[in-house]
Amino acid sequence: MTQRHQQYAQYPSLQGRKVLITGGATGIGECFVTRFAEQGAQVAFFDIQDHAAQQLIARITTEGWPAPLYRHCDLTDIATTREAVEQVINLLGGLDVLVNNAGNDQRHSVEEVTPELWDRLMAVNLRHQFFMTQAALPALKQSGVGSIINMSSIAWIIPGVGMPVYITAKAAIVGLTNTLAHEVGKDNVRVNAILPGAIVTEKQRRLVLTPEYSAEILGNQALKRHLVPEEVARLALFLAADDSSGITGQSHIVDGGWV
Repeated sequence: MTQRHQQYAQYPSLQGRKVLITGGATGIGECFVTRFAEQGAQVAFFDIQDHAAQQLIARITTEGWPAPLYRHCDLTDIATTREAVEQVINLLGGLDVLVNNAGNDQRHSVEEVTPELWDRLMAVNLRHQFFMTQAALPALKQSGVGSIINMSSIAWIIPGVGMPVYITAKAAIVGLTNTLAHEVGKDNVRVNAILPGAIVTEKQRRLVLTPEYSAEILGNQALKRHLVPEEVARLALFLAADDSSGITGQSHIVDGGWV
């Protein structure tokens, strides 16, 4: 059967909406930045990969969209992160959407985990999601249409192996999402999580997508093709837009039918 050309939604409510994305220079985050910019949103993003960030900005502006605002920010430094969030809110004139995307799925065995490695991986994958949210909440409450999107993973459901601290963090993000939804729902701020499966990014192709792992992915998925960042970004757009105004405290899986 011939696959039909896909067509995607344009969300009028995202026009001019103020969006902050962490880990936005590469991978799924890069796609978030691009797609929100194409919706006409005012986009800011954090990362520590300055060269990749500048390349992304150049590509977006070349396509005719307004340049996203970029800040170099190490999210493991909470004081610096708070300052960067305040700067972005001041420059954008508020904040409507926060996408807590940044993370690092570096492989590690149970035996090699030290207290120091545990703390470092939790700082990269979990801690900043809470403190980013805390710093952004006053502006998100003032927005009246605030939406927080936390990136988790299906890795804790499968369950995955070979990165136990990362998987623990990704499970915790679902719990964090659920409680935050009830904490801030009275202020009309929505909080949802996205749980991607095996999404093929440039990094994944370079580091882990061996023929054996590719076969494992396709063997487990209902859809017998690899998923790409685009398919995660399209869900994020929906969760940020008014079209999902009644959805909060939920975990949304994008995995081609793995779980």
